[in-house]
Amino acid sequence: MINKIKNTIKKYELLSYEDKVLVGVSGGPDSITLLNILYELGYNLCVAHINHQIREAANDDEEFVRAFCAERQIDFFVKRVRLKELDLGMTLEETGRKIRYDFFYEIKEREGCTKIATAHNANDNAETVIMNLIRGSGMTGLKGIEVKRGDIVRPLIEVTRNEIEEYCNENNLNPCYDETNNEAIYTRNKVRLELLPYIEKNINSNVVNNINRMSSIIIDEEAFIEKVVDKAYNDCIISESFKNVVCNLSKFNKLDSVIKRRLIKRFIFKAIGTVKDIERIHVEDILKLCENNIGGKYLTPNKNIKIMVDKGKVQYIGL
Repeated sequence: MINKIKNTIKKYELLSYEDKVLVGVSGGPDSITLLNILYELGYNLCVAHINHQIREAANDDEEFVRAFCAERQIDFFVKRVRLKELDLGMTLEETGRKIRYDFFYEIKEREGCTKIATAHNANDNAETVIMNLIRGSGMTGLKGIEVKRGDIVRPLIEVTRNEIEEYCNENNLNPCYDETNNEAIYTRNKVRLELLPYIEKNINSNVVNNINRMSSIIIDEEAFIEKVVDKAYNDCIISESFKNVVCNLSKFNKLDSVIKRRLIKRFIFKAIGTVKDIERIHVEDILKLCENNIGGKYLTPNKNIKIMVDKGKVQYIGL
């Protein structure tokens, strides 16, 4: 499996030996496998661990990761947080993710790391694709988990959970196990514990690899489409700044609707820095606004953005 991960790192240019790599490690099979393999490959590492203090075994997990790092002389950093007591206006899962990545970036900056490695694997990617499909996602959601996003890299993305378990057993790593992963409460756990096993048993035993192959194809096709969108953006844009993006309405209206939908989201992102809460229905309403081309008309999809058509222009105004 080490060769498989080496090939993934090389193929996607994830890491170099000049990097200082911060590895997010929970203590479970995935992250312990990632840490051990990167250590065996000779990368310069440090480790970040979040103790959510939800489970009784959380402190044991922390001590396990601390000892694992000490044995290999890897710098270890921990953050303890009572996750269930936090109220950030998000689900528990979303709150945990925010706390985790905020801590990763804090340590990255403080310790001069150049990459953050997380232990997402092929099964995680298949689960994400299925969840996005169920939610009615477009092509972007069917890409699944990106193997590389900025300074975040995922060297295990082409490795299955079964391969990880075998590696842990063969190398006597004795990782921690989170018993809540076996509770079919959250959507992801239902996909992991019920839906995927059913498909593997009754429909297609190779479903995880097939979904990952599809995901890889979509990533390539998305990259091509984004090049077309880049060109269209440069052709249409009149001016852009935070809180105010203006495009040429005539040029925009001549584009294919697939490109126009993507441009609308890009214009909104440029204006307010996010497309959160911008749904398909909002994009379709903006398309109609542009096609009707009635001066002085505007839309406010949410409290953060106003889109106005006037004098041959479309203006995206941050509020």
